[in-house]
Amino acid sequence: MIHNNLSTIMGAKRLSIAEVARTANIRYETLHKIYHDKTKSIDFRILNKLCWALECTPNDIFTYIPDKE
Repeated sequence: MIHNNLSTIMGAKRLSIAEVARTANIRYETLHKIYHDKTKSIDFRILNKLCWALECTPNDIFTYIPDKE
């Protein structure tokens, strides 16, 4: 399972969805879906912009948690 940490990162930096969308030049709707974990995939270009805007790595935004079998 992939865990989305975007809301935690943005909360720690006290950034709104609108601020990050504007800084990263990402559509608000796109970032809103990622923030609320309502998307099934993410384009690498979007991930690159998010990492740049938040000064982090993909590993900070997403973490892998093995499924329990």
